[in-house]
Amino acid sequence: MAVIKTNAEDTKMLARLMRAEAEGEGDLGMLMVGNVGVNRVRGNCLDFKNIRSIPDMVYQSPGGFEAIHKSYFYQKARESEIRLAKRVIGGERQHPASNALWFFRPAGGCPGTWWNQSNAGRFKAHCFYIPKAGECPTVY
Repeated sequence: MAVIKTNAEDTKMLARLMRAEAEGEGDLGMLMVGNVGVNRVRGNCLDFKNIRSIPDMVYQSPGGFEAIHKSYFYQKARESEIRLAKRVIGGERQHPASNALWFFRPAGGCPGTWWNQSNAGRFKAHCFYIPKAGECPTVY
């Protein structure tokens, strides 16, 4: 059962975002980026109030994703990426992105906090950051 409302085009958009942000980190890295995106839609908290759809989340400004400024994002989603997007829309979560609302790729190690959010862990090049449960209970 889907944890957010979506349609086929939105699912393809999420798949394209996952690929554009984390293709080099394999399926697991793309799933984690998808977790962050789905959490932002589910959250309705902090920087993501009134983000109620995948397009709202992808094109949020400020606070959106760098990938939307690159042509790679706009290429057609592959079936394998669509299947990954469906998994996160269906509620599959991967640690350390399970409850994360943010990620970034630092030049070195992951800071313990980033914009006052706690580090949940690292997967390959990306560090994932989570809100406090009381500030955003819907992502927990």
